[in-house]
Amino acid sequence: MASLMAMTALGRRDPATVTHGPLTISERTDVALASVAARKGRMANLSASARAAGLHLPGPATHSQGTPYSAFWVAPEMWFVEAPFASHELIADMLKAALGDAASITEQTDAWVAFDVAAPDLAPLLERLCNVDFPAVPQGHATRTVIEHLGVYLIKHGPGTARIYGPRSSAESLLHAVETAAHALW
Repeated sequence: MASLMAMTALGRRDPATVTHGPLTISERTDVALASVAARKGRMANLSASARAAGLHLPGPATHSQGTPYSAFWVAPEMWFVEAPFASHELIADMLKAALGDAASITEQTDAWVAFDVAAPDLAPLLERLCNVDFPAVPQGHATRTVIEHLGVYLIKHGPGTARIYGPRSSAESLLHAVETAAHALW
């Protein structure tokens, strides 16, 4: 019988943590992710079901922190929903049970890599990587942008912390881009 071992997006058994000067880049494998899209004409039903489940569906360019669910807006009537992987490994099934037929829900955990980046001042790093004016946007800002020709989501958790979601298949390229920009600064 084969013995299977879970691997991170970077092909390791444990999540990577990289430090460059004051910057720390942490691969996050402890986050479950699913997309939630309102079915045609069912937004009111979805909103009511989401409220009952303790899920806040934020407006455009916004990330909402919650327990156990957090969410960020990705398109009109569509969100990515995050939860702790340890308790929500089957996040899509859990959301389907909670939201019913008002939403179309797809598992996204293994399609994306998540990197948390932290430094006293992330602005110099992010201005080299993407077109988001990081100091000007509020905490909780979430947007789609491009880093090294890769479509990514950038979420501002605080003045010195952010999460970057990128395609899992390009995890090494995304990490390399962030590390290269960090080397230029520190």
